[in-house]
Amino acid sequence: MRMKLFPAIDLRGGHVVRLEQGDFARETGYSDDPVAVAKSFADAGAEWVHVVDLDAAAGKGNNRVVVQRIARAVSAKVQTGGGVRSLDDAQQLADAGVSRVVMGSAAVRDPDLVSTVAKVIDVAVGLDHRNGEVATDGWLRGSSLTLSAAVGQYPSASAFIVTDISRDGMLAGPDIEGLRELLSITGVPVIASGGVAELSDLRELRDVRVAAGDDVRTLAGVIVGKAIYEGCFDVRDALKALRA
Repeated sequence: MRMKLFPAIDLRGGHVVRLEQGDFARETGYSDDPVAVAKSFADAGAEWVHVVDLDAAAGKGNNRVVVQRIARAVSAKVQTGGGVRSLDDAQQLADAGVSRVVMGSAAVRDPDLVSTVAKVIDVAVGLDHRNGEVATDGWLRGSSLTLSAAVGQYPSASAFIVTDISRDGMLAGPDIEGLRELLSITGVPVIASGGVAELSDLRELRDVRVAAGDDVRTLAGVIVGKAIYEGCFDVRDALKALRA
C-alpha cells in the first residue's frame, strides 16, 4: 500500500502556526486562513489533512468551528487531534465531518476509552515520546510508559501516530531506526511524525521495510508541517517522492 502524506495544520486562535518541540513560546505564524491552506493541500493531491487543535490540547478553548469549516471545504479526509478526551469530544468531531480523531494523553490514561470512541469514529493513538518514553499533557509530562509497551494496549486503534518530540518542528530528520523497531512489534499502521526536512527524508521513510513472518511491514504515512511551510518542498513534490 502506498504511503500516505498528511500535510499538517496546527491551529491556535484560529490561525495556522507551528511550534518548535511543542513549546508555545516558540511559535511561528503562517496563515490567518486555515481553510485556504487546507484547500491548497487537497488541491495539490493530498488525500488527508492532519489538523491539530493546540488550544484544545492546552485546555484553553478550542478551534472546532474552524475544524468543521475545513472538513466541509476540502475533498481530502480530515484527521484531527488536540483535546480529544471523551466520547463527547469525538462525537462532536465526527458530526463536524472529521474522518479520524487522534487521542494522546487521554488514551495513555485510559486505554479502554479508545475502544469506546472507536465505535463512533476511527481513532489514531498519538504516541509522542522522548527517548522512547511516552509524554502527555502537551508533552509536559513523562508517563513512564514506553513505546514498545504502549502499542500493545490499543486493539481498536486504526493507526499509531509516532512523534519524536526532540525532532518535531526542528527539521532534524526522522527517527528511522526507532520507527523500524516499532514496525517490528506491531501490525497496526504506523504514521511517522516529526523531523522531516527534505525530500530525501520522505524517500527514506518510504523505503523502511521490516519482515514479520510472511509479511513485510512498511510505514502507513508521514505527517509533514514545517518543511512545507518553510518552502523546503511542496505537497506535489512530497507526493511524488512517496510514489517513486
